[in-house]
Amino acid sequence: MLAQLREQILAGSAEEYLSRLFDRIDRSKLNAFTTLDRENALGQAREFDRSPRKGLMAGIPIAIKDGISTMGIETTCSSRILKGYIPPYDAHVIERLKAEGAIIMGKTNMDEFAMGTSTETSAFGPTRNPWDLQRVPGGSSGGSAACVAAGEAPCSLGSDTGGSVRCPASFCGVVGLKPTYGLVSRYGLIAYANSLEQIGPITRTAEDSAFLLDVIAGHDPRDSTSAPAAAKGRYLDGLDGGVKDLLIGVPDEYFGEGVDPMVEKAVWDSVSVLEGLGATWQRVSLPHTRYALATYYIIAMSECSSNLARFDGLRYGRRPGDDKDWHTTFSEIRSAGFGPEAKRRILLGTYALSAGYYGRYYLKALQVRTLIKQDFERALEKVDLLASATMPFPAFRIGERISDPLSLYMADIFTVPVNLAGVPAISIPCGFADGLPIGLQLIGRPFQESLLLRAAQAYQATTPHHLRTPEVA
Repeated sequence: MLAQLREQILAGSAEEYLSRLFDRIDRSKLNAFTTLDRENALGQAREFDRSPRKGLMAGIPIAIKDGISTMGIETTCSSRILKGYIPPYDAHVIERLKAEGAIIMGKTNMDEFAMGTSTETSAFGPTRNPWDLQRVPGGSSGGSAACVAAGEAPCSLGSDTGGSVRCPASFCGVVGLKPTYGLVSRYGLIAYANSLEQIGPITRTAEDSAFLLDVIAGHDPRDSTSAPAAAKGRYLDGLDGGVKDLLIGVPDEYFGEGVDPMVEKAVWDSVSVLEGLGATWQRVSLPHTRYALATYYIIAMSECSSNLARFDGLRYGRRPGDDKDWHTTFSEIRSAGFGPEAKRRILLGTYALSAGYYGRYYLKALQVRTLIKQDFERALEKVDLLASATMPFPAFRIGERISDPLSLYMADIFTVPVNLAGVPAISIPCGFADGLPIGLQLIGRPFQESLLLRAAQAYQATTPHHLRTPEVA
């Protein structure tokens, strides 16, 4: 679709297309955007129409999660403490998008500092699910997924620390790809948990995810976590290779208690579809899955307590009132600037790293992380891909779980192990439950995004789920 859109824009008008998108956003009830760079974007579109440029993204608008640095455009991570912060530089992925002719529309709403599963912790208020305005879009990249599902943007970028691309993709009925750790540069991504997070595309189809990954993937010497193996590839090549003779593993631990029966049925139906296309499947075991949530949240919260220490309102962002002594000013700014979930994670992370508890919690979590990673290595030695539900249930109602953090954390049970292992995964629409989208998660070996995308493309070529769109104004 993005390739066809590029040709349509070249044959027509980038400004007219972008104007239609902005008009749609103006009428929207979703609250998917925190900032619209309307004037600059339309100016770039007019310039493009006068003198079209070459590039994979020539003239195509894209929405960017508010945790990714964009030079000249306010970047807040949907937090009060970064209100008014305008980065003086672009993230690596933004540089690549601009080099290929993309037009940055604006920034999308998210859970504060990417901490959440519902986009309800945003200082800008919750984003709404385009399939049901009373339900969450997922998180933390909820705005990025909702705007694509609702036709407010043709594609977007999110970031995935424990499912933050795949969760909203599942809840909103779009495609979300979490790349292998190190494939996409984290330079310019405002850090939450350095060892877990990756920037990934959110699109309507697997083909479009491959298209966007061709633009943003590749080694970046400015990012110490960027893998030397992350050479700029061509993920569109071989996309139509099908799934014949692929062996798909279905983890026993990803089914059963806590999984909505309609979600479980949709996933098994999807496995049957892939089997009908020439793949085979077998059951596999990821035995340390039971420890994944505890391991993930100890590591993520510990890293966040360190990363968020830099946000003090003294150098940039929020600085209300008169300055007092350093300790009082620092405490008041952070108390007023951070929301409840960010404070909760900072406190828990600081506790896990404190003297006397480091070995009991953080060090043990790192050791269990190794066991979880080894589970995936052993399973993926036997099979080509793993298949599961992305989320154990469809989108829940706004306000239904926000007062019960543990309930929200439990929703991430099928996504966080992927980040702990550093492997790639994709969520694609695979059905509906009471009118709400369900996501199928496919998990692959490190740096084998091409195979993941090929399987997703084969599935979408024979199923209609991704073709349905929500009835939003």
